[in-house]
Amino acid sequence: MWNNKYILLRHGQTKYQANASDALYLLEEQFSLPITKQGEKDIKRVAKELKKKKINLIYSSDFYRTKQTAGIVSKELGLGVIFDPRLRDTDFGLFHGKSGEEYRAFFEFKKQRFFKRTPKGENWRDVSERTTAVIKEIEEKYSDKTVLIISHADPLWLMAGHLMGLNEDKMLERRSPEGIWPDVGQCFEINNHNNNHDNY
Repeated sequence: MWNNKYILLRHGQTKYQANASDALYLLEEQFSLPITKQGEKDIKRVAKELKKKKINLIYSSDFYRTKQTAGIVSKELGLGVIFDPRLRDTDFGLFHGKSGEEYRAFFEFKKQRFFKRTPKGENWRDVSERTTAVIKEIEEKYSDKTVLIISHADPLWLMAGHLMGLNEDKMLERRSPEGIWPDVGQCFEINNHNNNHDNY
């Protein structure tokens, strides 16, 4: 049981999703990759929905696409944003700029991505450790707040799994936009009481 309610939002669409690209973003794009006009539109729509949720705090990854997303939402909600580097996207190491196919071929099976690190990169447990540390800090500092966290697909999926108390196998089963792995501009509201979530 958590002291606070959590809403998890993935940043708006970038050129990678707009072009249905399987490439992993370039390392130098972390602080420069913008969201598209469509991405801005989608986030403005989501921000209006979020206004109904009585959000108290906004935490965000400090990459450019999440900063842009957080800027749109914070303006609509009239709240400041706490930027935390621990909410950044997965570090793919030497696979930055390569195809998703090449990255996936590095692993013999999907679950291996939890514990096998890419050269100069992270595995899913590394990402989970740093993102859940943010949640633990929020839990220590606040109570009865509604907290919005703006981040990237895998970090949010791993946080959702942690908040819902799922083991790694259960998390893998739900690694899809219909489950708890968000599409661009998609929100998950984690329901503390019945270990469920709402997507919008």
